Amino acid sequence: MTTGPKLDRYIDIRLLPDPEFPATVLMNALFAKLHRALVTLKTDQIGVSFPDVENVDRGLGERLRLHGDAQMLQRLMELGWLTGLSDLLKVSTLRQVPASAHHRTVRRVQAKSSPERLRRRWMKRKGLSEEQAREIIPDSAAERLELPYLTLTSRSTGQRFRLFIEHGPLLTAPVSGWFSSYGLSSKATVPWF
Repeated sequence: MTTGPKLDRYIDIRLLPDPEFPATVLMNALFAKLHRALVTLKTDQIGVSFPDVENVDRGLGERLRLHGDAQMLQRLMELGWLTGLSDLLKVSTLRQVPASAHHRTVRRVQAKSSPERLRRRWMKRKGLSEEQAREIIPDSAAERLELPYLTLTSRSTGQRFRLFIEHGPLLTAPVSGWFSSYGLSSKATVPWF
């Protein structure tokens, strides 16, 4: 059994400037399409990063980088998942990761819990009314994350949610592991260059 995929290739997808849509809206749409493609492909062997995240004041920047081996990245691109966005993107060819690359995790971070979720839990467990639960757990109890995020819509519930992204510290050696259907991992690293 292998300990994780070989991440020796990458593809950069850059958002082109568009007068009608800000980069954040386009990145949300691009990432939602990527997530659906990774689910369709049933793979845990493709990781993502946002190489421009440290060069922008807010948000994740205008570039999404896909990491994997040549075969898996080619399979992903053959799905045609960029249909509808291709005029708004510049997609690189499949490229070799530089030997000098560092490594880092790119992971999802979730707030401990929303006040609404905590209130529902208290109402169920303690038999409280919504008003009583709201008095005990005010909206100000929400944990605020100061991380860049994507706004996505759950396909199962239809609700919009924020997917907070954290790029971990730079490492000199890779850490092997698997990726979620968002291309994120709390343990496995992706090349950083």
